[in-house]
Amino acid sequence: MFDKILIANRGEIALRIIRTCQEMGIKTVAVYSTVDEKSLHVKFADEAVCIGPPSARESYLKIPRIIAAAEITDAKAIHPGYGFLAENAEFSRICEEHNIKFIGPSAKMIGTMGNKSMARENMQKFRVPIIPGSDGVIKNAEHAQKLAAEIGYPIILKASAGGGGRGMRICNEEKEVKLQFASAKNEAESAFGNPDIYMEKYFVKPRHVEVQIIGDRHGQVIHLGERDCSMQRRHQKMLEESPCPVMTPDLREKMGAAAIAAAETIQYEGAGTVEFLLDKDFNFFFMEMNTRIQVEHPVTEEVTDEDLIKMQIEVAAGLPLEKKVLKMRGHSIECRINAEDPAFNFRPSAGQIQAFHTPGGHSVRVDTHAYSGYSVPPFYDSMIAKLIVSAPNRIEAIARMKRALNEFVIEGIKTNIPYQLQLMDDPGFISGDFDTKYLEKQFVYNPDPI
Repeated sequence: MFDKILIANRGEIALRIIRTCQEMGIKTVAVYSTVDEKSLHVKFADEAVCIGPPSARESYLKIPRIIAAAEITDAKAIHPGYGFLAENAEFSRICEEHNIKFIGPSAKMIGTMGNKSMARENMQKFRVPIIPGSDGVIKNAEHAQKLAAEIGYPIILKASAGGGGRGMRICNEEKEVKLQFASAKNEAESAFGNPDIYMEKYFVKPRHVEVQIIGDRHGQVIHLGERDCSMQRRHQKMLEESPCPVMTPDLREKMGAAAIAAAETIQYEGAGTVEFLLDKDFNFFFMEMNTRIQVEHPVTEEVTDEDLIKMQIEVAAGLPLEKKVLKMRGHSIECRINAEDPAFNFRPSAGQIQAFHTPGGHSVRVDTHAYSGYSVPPFYDSMIAKLIVSAPNRIEAIARMKRALNEFVIEGIKTNIPYQLQLMDDPGFISGDFDTKYLEKQFVYNPDPI
């Protein structure tokens, strides 16, 4: 087992990793930008190293500085968390070259699954159900038009190296393809430094369901159930839950087997999620694989009573996974609490928090790095907390989440708590009858409720 781990991240996920390390008796090293000097992950780590100015490009994305921090503190492993360098194959390779264990998959695994078009090809070889689409990268707009005619409209163009909704364009008819293809390529080049585009059939009213998997270096892969991540706005998740409201035991078994098969194709090591689209007829299709821990991992922890960070660290240290029979209990929901104003098109709201009171009570969990007096910087993602609740069933979990949201007090900045509160009363959400476009097309937020 490692005696010291450097955490190449910030905020709540860095603090989350520190907590598990402390329970395992592992010392931790925090890295931070100058603007994060007073963040809680810096306070609670055993050591802390400043790696640059506020810009992520000059700090949290600066690989030489992170490696240097690991070497001067004698950290034998690096946990990347999520975001930043978590799915960067080059970072994984450089860690290996410096004899530092990257707590995650190898560079080859990340490269294979991180490139969306390559991942599709790989899944097709091993008969994992995939969304109808292009076999690899699209050459040009004419090629795109020809493929779209074969697949059938609507289609969606996607950046091969993409994520977070960047480099994605929906086309409903042929005349849209040429313009949208050029637009998608330009955005992909700008956002990811890679202009490659591939195509998929676009499904109307699908659900986004992901399966949590973990693999060890001994060839064993297990899954820990699924999460429904359909509550999205502009391809950004707002709320996640486990289990999926429409899941059946038979469907869970089939999706779990497909997720394990996807991971086994590359002898996957570490935690990851295999993401599927689930259509209205309960057919599921592979979308992509995220080769890291996810923001929404706590809902899986709550329904399985497993510490996913601990499991990540153990398999990275070479320990074999314990053979487990999947036991999911009750229902868990996570609301992302973001520093943004839903009344003004979710405008970011940086600044100092004047008051900060987190909810409590039975089966309520808050993962956050914020506190009263903390200044939310404008340089990073707007999420400042995750509110997670658990209950014996979904209806009770919704009621508990509503109560907890009402207890959550954050003053000095705007947050999306009022938006999440209204969602708890929404009939479509309560019924479980929703899809990935529900928040954008059906849910109506009222910034001035009576």
